Amino acid sequence: MGKSLLVVESPAKARTLSRYVDPSFSVVATVGHIKDLPPKELGVDIQNGFKPKYSVIAGKWKVIKGLKAAMEKADAVYLAPDPDREGEAIAWHVADEVDGEKKTLRVMFHEITKKAVRDALQNPVLLDRNKYDAQQARRILDRLVGYLISPLLWKKVRRGLSAGRVQSVTVRLICEREEEIRRFESKEYWTVHALLEGSGPPPFTAALLRIHGKKANVPDEEHAAGIKKALESETFRVRKIEKKRTKRNPPPPFITSTLQQEASRVYRFAPKRTMKIAQKLYEGVPLGEEGPEGLITYMRTDSTRIAQEAVQQARSYIKGRLGPSYLPTSPRVYRSKKKGVQDAHEAIRPTSVDREPSQVKSFLTPEQYKLYRLIWKRFVACQMKPAELDQTRVDIEAGDYLFRATGSVMRFDGYRKLYEETSESDAKGKADDGLLPELEEGEVLATKEIQVEQHFTQPPPRYTESSLIKALEEKGIGRPSTYAAILSNIRDRQYVDLVERKLVPSELGELVNRLLVDNFPDILNVEFTANMESSLDEIEMGRQDWMKVLDTFYQAFEKDLERAKSEMLDVRKEGTPTEIECEQCGKPMVIRFSATGPFLACSGFPECKNAKSFDRDEEGKIRVREEEKVEDQSCPQCDSPLQVKHGRYGPFLACTGYPECRYTRPLDRQGRAPEEGTEGEEQPCEKCGGKLIVKRARSGNRFWACSNYPRCKEAKPYRVGVPCDRCGEGEFVERAGRNGRLFYCCDRYPKCKNSVPNLPVPIACEACGAPYLLRRVDKAGNPVLYCSRKECPAHRGVSPRPGADSPEQEGRSGGDPRP
Repeated sequence: MGKSLLVVESPAKARTLSRYVDPSFSVVATVGHIKDLPPKELGVDIQNGFKPKYSVIAGKWKVIKGLKAAMEKADAVYLAPDPDREGEAIAWHVADEVDGEKKTLRVMFHEITKKAVRDALQNPVLLDRNKYDAQQARRILDRLVGYLISPLLWKKVRRGLSAGRVQSVTVRLICEREEEIRRFESKEYWTVHALLEGSGPPPFTAALLRIHGKKANVPDEEHAAGIKKALESETFRVRKIEKKRTKRNPPPPFITSTLQQEASRVYRFAPKRTMKIAQKLYEGVPLGEEGPEGLITYMRTDSTRIAQEAVQQARSYIKGRLGPSYLPTSPRVYRSKKKGVQDAHEAIRPTSVDREPSQVKSFLTPEQYKLYRLIWKRFVACQMKPAELDQTRVDIEAGDYLFRATGSVMRFDGYRKLYEETSESDAKGKADDGLLPELEEGEVLATKEIQVEQHFTQPPPRYTESSLIKALEEKGIGRPSTYAAILSNIRDRQYVDLVERKLVPSELGELVNRLLVDNFPDILNVEFTANMESSLDEIEMGRQDWMKVLDTFYQAFEKDLERAKSEMLDVRKEGTPTEIECEQCGKPMVIRFSATGPFLACSGFPECKNAKSFDRDEEGKIRVREEEKVEDQSCPQCDSPLQVKHGRYGPFLACTGYPECRYTRPLDRQGRAPEEGTEGEEQPCEKCGGKLIVKRARSGNRFWACSNYPRCKEAKPYRVGVPCDRCGEGEFVERAGRNGRLFYCCDRYPKCKNSVPNLPVPIACEACGAPYLLRRVDKAGNPVLYCSRKECPAHRGVSPRPGADSPEQEGRSGGDPRP
């Protein structure tokens, strides 16, 4: 048998596959795309049929060299990147590197199991030109929009901004929802409830439904009080009772979008995080002696189709483990309600139902286990019987008033025994109908209390990541496989903030959205974007020519682009006008943008340099943020008063003598100024002879800096006086990670990568002899010393010694600034 080469895009996937193929196969990974459009030029020949100019991605020449070496030894080459458009593009680019004499075949792994891999290798297909063209068209569309509009935003607004074909429409949805909320006028209304009791328990509540046969409308307290008074003399009598049994069918198995929505609601996973975890579960997770195993099917899909083999496996499990009463007479079949579904892949399901979450829990990370359990339960539940509920509706009359009480009782839990789907209303705490007592028509009820309550109509809610994904899918914007990247991008670009799990447009996001909507109405049109997605699907199915689609798009886009170059508001030069007047010169203030965010500046700049920070209230009106002066502190450099300023990294103290004096000092999360170190004669600056003082970086860690800054920029790490126990040469210094969390590492990094999460103190561990203990603070705020060695009995904590309450009392040598 000749040698064969199997090419995939992921090293993890390669490791799993190497267990399933015979020894004649060599499995190599491309580590993602090997070619793309060049990063520093358009890379598209518009005049020559939109011909793309691909170049090798930086760092991938070594990968290509390895591929070519492996191809020379192989008789056949099997290309097995992911079975989607991006995977097809990787396959085509790899095929370009193969000599014409070599035969290249495409294999699709919809799940990575031994049987699925061998079946795919026995049934290879040819490369799909249509799917590749669809990917090329999407990539070129995104490049044209991003590469040609983004420089315009750089010129007119601020450097570093970007626009995207789908990204910008997503931001528009969020901005429009914010405008709806601001325009919304809340109205008062009242509800009336009666707490009633029948001949048997329990008491129950009925809501006022109608007055004089018309829908109840209680606009204010006066009306509510009048109704309450009238009801106190009325007799409550049961008019009608309706009982019916209803069924609630199980939800279909997950597709990409519903998995992202459910993981966001249940576990608060960001879509990007969900897809990253799912990718690991698909590519394979080491399961002890079994080795790496793919636990789920391919996770980028919009189809609810399930393989017959998997359905039968689920039915066997339900019958054997849950009982025949939970198994429907025939398998459940799910068909997508959405048009244009790509049915190439199955729904997301476990590769083996018999591999229960509890059996693999010890091999998975906590987040992998949570997601696998969610996928496993949803899939098994989709083949179970529906839940059955007895619903009761009771109409109760009291004179001219009609009340209604509803209740439901679960008669058969069905699929709910295993899984219950959540919704946005569940996240808000919506309660189920309560239990009702046994009642009879004509029965007179005892009135325990009449309750009236004031309410106000609420504006439409802001989007959550989950509800935004649902909206994008319903409107046909983007593809499920791109949602995670879109939501990540709009936050990274600072167009949108995540506040209490709600997506709120930033000042920058709203400005950019207004400019793009005014100047590029087609690209920012929801229907236009959805139609473009449909065109890409048509290209993939071979029904449209990709170059004609691009040409049609570019003809309109080019006209908008030329007009925008001359007509788009130059915010960088003129600013965004406001109605606020400069108190120094009387000219109007405008909104400008810096690298640290938006601010108010005088339109008379540079003659008037007045600038202020600002916020917006709930109605979107600008509220100037008053800079507060600190009474008891003065600038150590010029003795001028200090004031609180707000920047990109939060509040900080700044000298009022700016720009002549540029002294600043950060504030901690509680708005307090950390104490700076004293200037000691024994700690002189080696560069200028000044004195070193303790400063705190923006990230939160301390360091030693010269008091003559900015004239002298000498700085040294903050040492804690504990030698490194790994290399024996270095010493622990204070650092901060990207999230602002402090940690302590060896000052010889990267030669020595020893680090600890909490402050090391020079106290030897009495249990194991370790040279130092670590200090943390428990939930009650008490200091706890513990050993860094996990196997040590003192790892969970020892009683702190006297004087261990503050780091400085732990013999830290005052944070020695020596290099």
